Amino acid sequence: MLAASTKLGLGLLVGFGFGVGLTQILHAQGKPPAYVISEIELTDPDAYAKDYVPLANKALADVGQKRLVSGGKTVSLAGAPPAPRIVVSMFDSLEKAQAAYTSPAYLEARKIGDKYGKLRIYAVEGIAQ
Repeated sequence: MLAASTKLGLGLLVGFGFGVGLTQILHAQGKPPAYVISEIELTDPDAYAKDYVPLANKALADVGQKRLVSGGKTVSLAGAPPAPRIVVSMFDSLEKAQAAYTSPAYLEARKIGDKYGKLRIYAVEGIAQ
């Protein structure tokens, strides 16, 4: 017969393995992240940076935006060249990305941004990790 401490040890080991397996299954069932790509052609870079960017950044950060790229050097690898300014953001899901860009705070900021540039913004669902 097995000693009580051995039974307890085996029980803990089995329970731990079950917990790890269940965690991986639940994680795999989560929604994939969403990536939002903004292509921006500025008509007034100074006013855009001063009047629009702080409002838009706050509105989007408040609803979960994780900014991955903001400006920076771009290189065309194939097809038409990209817009002069690119922003790439990540959200927990496509629904959260859509909610962020239709929120009242962002829509107010966007009214200002539209005065200083032409924005093309779209979202793509990522791959669940």
